[in-house]
Amino acid sequence: MKTHDFYYDLPQELIAQTPVEPRDASRLMVLDRNTGGVSHHHFYEIGQFLRPGDCLILNDSRVLPARIYGVKEDTGAHVEFLLLENKGDDTWEVLCKPGKRAREGSRFVFGQGLFTGEVVGVKEDGNRLVRFAYEGIFFSLLDQVGQMPLPPYIKEKLENQERYQTVYSRETGSAAAPTAGLHFTPALLEGIRAQGVETGFVTLHVGLGTFRPVSAERITDHHMHAEHYFMPQAAAELINRTKAQGGRVIAVGTTSCRTIESVAQREGCFRESGGWTDIFIYPGYSFQGVDGLITNFHLPESTLIMLVSALAGRDRVLAAYQEAVRERYRFFSFGDAMFIGNLK
Repeated sequence: MKTHDFYYDLPQELIAQTPVEPRDASRLMVLDRNTGGVSHHHFYEIGQFLRPGDCLILNDSRVLPARIYGVKEDTGAHVEFLLLENKGDDTWEVLCKPGKRAREGSRFVFGQGLFTGEVVGVKEDGNRLVRFAYEGIFFSLLDQVGQMPLPPYIKEKLENQERYQTVYSRETGSAAAPTAGLHFTPALLEGIRAQGVETGFVTLHVGLGTFRPVSAERITDHHMHAEHYFMPQAAAELINRTKAQGGRVIAVGTTSCRTIESVAQREGCFRESGGWTDIFIYPGYSFQGVDGLITNFHLPESTLIMLVSALAGRDRVLAAYQEAVRERYRFFSFGDAMFIGNLK
């Protein structure tokens, strides 16, 4: 199976640049996993496609305001830093632009002296290791000076940074939002629970690798980036209970889906589990936990459209995407949503 098998033509003007207000006013395409049938709705109608006894599994990861700007101590040069991964001991792996100004030993000041950073290593891929020095709580300082690391296809400035967070985010650590959850409001979640649908939370910290294109011609030659996940016992018990009672386990987002399936593969069952996952889901994969998926519309030839195709079938997914283009849906992070599930 080739990467190009997952290509579709997308007009640039359909890439959403700003979020819809209110959150649940976005459009919703419903794709029947059994028949391939498609219908058009709004996200606030999602409850119509959920049943008592189903459960939603949501990713509660919170996005770091990971883009920070430093001033080089000796020259005053400005450098952009993008925090990628906490390595411990106040050291982070970062992406620097321009990298030539961030050689090993270089020191930078952030937020007019709120904290400093020193480049203590340079990796083979060009990423830097930076050790930060500060007083207080680092994440609180980041909230003061950092900016949201919006995807490269979003050119508009985000006026309210909370609009790139889900309303239930709480575990800080992602470099990008789990965007399927952006459509939910507290009132919508409350209404869903009132109709007998339980909700559970897992954590998967989204890495920037989620935006890297698949460069391999054959998808089996592609190597996934690893991301850290955690499934608490409460979520594991909810999945087990839902399965035992004949309900559907519906993942909110590809990150929740990858977490559920990673635990199933690693543990052979659903129980509290954490670690790193580089699971790659594409057509031919046999789902062990997920019965349905709420997701956004994904980039052509991406690992995410491959995952969606594994659940609903490549031909059906590409046909649905072509209809979404015809119907002028909004695509990608701030775009519209799709629900994939067995409807009968």
